[in-house]
Amino acid sequence: MSAESTEHAISTEAIEDQDDVLSEVQDSGQDTDEGAEGAEGSEDRGSSASRLEEEGDVAADYLEELLDIADIDGDIDIEVRNGRTYISIVAEEEAAGLENLVGKDGEVLEALQELTRLAVLSATETRSRLVLDINGYRSERAGELQKLAEDAVESVKTSGEAVALAPMSAYERKIVHDAVAELGLVSESEGEGADRHIVVSAD
Repeated sequence: MSAESTEHAISTEAIEDQDDVLSEVQDSGQDTDEGAEGAEGSEDRGSSASRLEEEGDVAADYLEELLDIADIDGDIDIEVRNGRTYISIVAEEEAAGLENLVGKDGEVLEALQELTRLAVLSATETRSRLVLDINGYRSERAGELQKLAEDAVESVKTSGEAVALAPMSAYERKIVHDAVAELGLVSESEGEGADRHIVVSAD
């Protein structure tokens, strides 16, 4: 499977549609219904944990089959934390073709993540918010986003003018929102679809 064919297999706008509602609620600091679980809270959490483990297994099977078809070596790790399933494809040595599953600016990775979510939906009839990483790309990108947020905050503090950042996925916007909040400024998401971006301001 080439990077180009994977990249165009599905529009990344689907990722925005699925994640925006969940991410924007978190971005704006609104509470979810977790605080209203009541007496059934423990049972619900247990059920949720089982569901996340199930979607992790389904996702791993789907990705293993894809790697076999593409003849790409890689190990799959599954972790459940903070109400999400995290899937990582890693290789002890740089595997030929694995970088193609990331693509330019992570575009292929985003498309592959959405395909994996759809595979989980098909198997479990439950929408998935799983996060897929390949060779630590997202961890490295998180560091870049932290630096981006710090630079934007410094610019706003120096000039007093709002700073608009480049468009990015809902997952990446959430990282920037959190970083800006920790640095004491305000950030909002603006725009639609592929043009959705963050604006950092003093208020």
